[in-house]
Amino acid sequence: MSKLRVNAFTLSLDGYGAGPDQTLETPLGVGGEALHKWMIGTRTFREMVIGKEGGTTDIDDSFAARSFENVGAWILGRNMFGPIRGEWPDESWKGWWGDNPPYHVPVFVLTHHKRAPIVMEGGTTFHFVTDGIHSALEQAKAAANGKDVRVGGGVSTLRQYLQERLIDEMHLAISPILLGSGEHLFAGLDMPKLGYRCSSQVATTDATHVIIGRA
Repeated sequence: MSKLRVNAFTLSLDGYGAGPDQTLETPLGVGGEALHKWMIGTRTFREMVIGKEGGTTDIDDSFAARSFENVGAWILGRNMFGPIRGEWPDESWKGWWGDNPPYHVPVFVLTHHKRAPIVMEGGTTFHFVTDGIHSALEQAKAAANGKDVRVGGGVSTLRQYLQERLIDEMHLAISPILLGSGEHLFAGLDMPKLGYRCSSQVATTDATHVIIGRA
């Protein structure tokens, strides 16, 4: 049965999933890139995201590799797709990732502003959904054809799906840094009341990996 998953989503020790002030030069906000030290040296990240060989094959890599398994579609928030706010000024922005994004499946981007789908190299097509998270999930599940749907973020998108109790499983990587401000994942969310619990955890040098599922 198809699941709605969160994988390899990194938080700071103080609960922030991105730093403040996202721009073209700081796609993860100020200080946000430091969150992902655990992942960027892994073999999976190098192969799947930047198209290079080599990298570590440790526990961090195992979690990174798992994040790509059995994924038939993605859901992203508007800010995960790019730094542009408001109406699309033109059709030139096609994401952070170049001509061949690392998704290779349909991606459904939540937005308030209509835009035609963008067909990229490698099997990725960006679809822009203007009628909310439930519509995006319905479309993503249909496109996934029985495989899982992965919510890639950002924090606002995860919070919306958590509030509706729609996420089946969530892997968080807690990075040992403090950001101080930005987008906080759990503020105001009563996770036990929403039906979630921590089922396992394992620590490495650069992250503590936590699995959260339904109680």
